[in-house]
Amino acid sequence: MKAARDLLRGLLRDPAAAAGLLIILLLVAVGILAPLIATHPEAVWDMNPHERLLPPSQVYLFGTDRMGADIYSRVLFGARITLTIALVAVGAALVIGVPIGLVSGWRQSWLGEALMRVSDIFLAVPQIVLAIAIAQTLGPSIENVILALSITYWPWFTRLVHAEVRSLKNETFIEAAIALGVPTWRIILGHVLPNVMSPIIVRTSIGMGFTILTASALGFLGLGAPPPAPEWGRMISESREFLPDAWWYALAPGLAIFLVVMGFNLLGDGLRDVLDPRIRRAGAGR
Repeated sequence: MKAARDLLRGLLRDPAAAAGLLIILLLVAVGILAPLIATHPEAVWDMNPHERLLPPSQVYLFGTDRMGADIYSRVLFGARITLTIALVAVGAALVIGVPIGLVSGWRQSWLGEALMRVSDIFLAVPQIVLAIAIAQTLGPSIENVILALSITYWPWFTRLVHAEVRSLKNETFIEAAIALGVPTWRIILGHVLPNVMSPIIVRTSIGMGFTILTASALGFLGLGAPPPAPEWGRMISESREFLPDAWWYALAPGLAIFLVVMGFNLLGDGLRDVLDPRIRRAGAGR
């Protein structure tokens, strides 16, 4: 608990990190409370052709889309989809990538080397290109988007953890534990893993923003959640043929993507500054 309080205190001292944390908390709150704060929750999936493409007003805060649905309500419910995709995809990448990085970094073997070469192959291809190929093959759905993002993001965690473990193996406390005959699994779980948690946390925060951006790109290309799901990327894609007259159509989901991705990036930078002792010492020296 004390470590969590110290971390929160460090984040709140940094205005940019505090702003990122606030944006993310708002995203979570919006996703949970969407049915309560949406002005037209019934119009999220229903069509109302008589009120299509209406500009922002007191009745429709962000205007209406081509089907007459309330864009404000759809953006709020879209936060649920966005948050679910990011959490599950990054969580799955963590579950896959971290253990592989720990094992391959600690013990050099043909299996570890083979896994690292596989991760190198994934990293050699831009994630968005590989995600598009996987999503196109599997078909448009939220589950397939999550699967495509998980498959393409785990190598980032593997490479990060592998490098950190290789560095930690030369530390005195690790060598002492080995000399005392401590079992390997206890060394990895009790000494190595806690010391690589800081970069993992930072990579997770930044990865959440990047995953949301990639998921929105897949939705824009028609490979995300199928209609009439209120997915932000698809909403922007549908608005193209009505620009620039119906400018509000693309503005709300586009601004939502921008703010959420910026929030996770700001939080990731703040976490890096707080959790990395080298950065803290450099800041103190200045």
